[in-house]
Amino acid sequence: MSAGPRTNGASAHRSPRSRRSGRTRRRLGPGRLLAWIVMIVILVITLFPFYWMLRTALSSNTALATDPTSLLPVGFSLGGFERVFGLQDVDTAVAQGGSGASITFWRYLLNTVIVATAITVVQTFSCAMAAYASSRLRWKGRETVFLVFLGAMMIPQIFTLLPNFILIKNLHLVDTLLGIMLPTLFISPFAIFFLRQFFNNISREVEEAALIDGASKVRVFFTLIIPISTAPLATLALLTYMTAWNEYFWSLMVSYTDSSRVLTVALAVFRAQSPNTGTDWAGLMAATLVAAAPMLILFALFAKRIVNSIGFSGIK
Repeated sequence: MSAGPRTNGASAHRSPRSRRSGRTRRRLGPGRLLAWIVMIVILVITLFPFYWMLRTALSSNTALATDPTSLLPVGFSLGGFERVFGLQDVDTAVAQGGSGASITFWRYLLNTVIVATAITVVQTFSCAMAAYASSRLRWKGRETVFLVFLGAMMIPQIFTLLPNFILIKNLHLVDTLLGIMLPTLFISPFAIFFLRQFFNNISREVEEAALIDGASKVRVFFTLIIPISTAPLATLALLTYMTAWNEYFWSLMVSYTDSSRVLTVALAVFRAQSPNTGTDWAGLMAATLVAAAPMLILFALFAKRIVNSIGFSGIK
């Protein structure tokens, strides 16, 4: 009589184990294994250019020509990074294949930080207000204005470069940091669309309760909506900062001297200073890595937050 319960107990004891082994078999199935292989291949293809830049930056220009296909640095040297930071004298730079010209890297970095930070702060704040007005306030032509913003997202940047340049020139802001920032300082159609979709999912009862208590729309926005929206606002700020940091063509059009030159434009200047012996590939790749490193670190730290915020479906 007691064997039956023991048998049943043993069966019950084995059941979770069998379920776990079943899940293990599913995890190691051919489809999942193939997916991992594809993901690893894509990851290698994506990261290989960055590794190749690092390999070239750590090589010497004279040795690169002797073994251009080597996967490891050829003639290991930190001379490229030393030329970028201005730590080499002219004779040493020329001897290692550099141009010997001075590079005001820290000035370029400061200009880039100022431009990216100002655009991020002002644009995120102004677009948050515009998105809230489009989502919550009732006013004539609201949907029409929103459709105009959506249409602006479809206009290629090349079509707006010349009008913007003429405007900046007439305002006497060419070759200034404000001239670089002004076209994207206040409004971004994508930012308004992004935040408006989030604001639409916020319960109106929360705002109505605050309004009944005597709070104004402005107070509701700053004390209620902004704290609730910290996640999408942080994601938008990060995306805006990365976009402003990587901007090249507009900065190239309006900056002519070191006083307003940013890192992306400085790379073109560095490339133009190549010596007669050929391109300073080690220095150019070192400068490219230095310019891209802050954005790579930011994206690596906040990639999950970006993906989650872009795929949000509302407040739970």
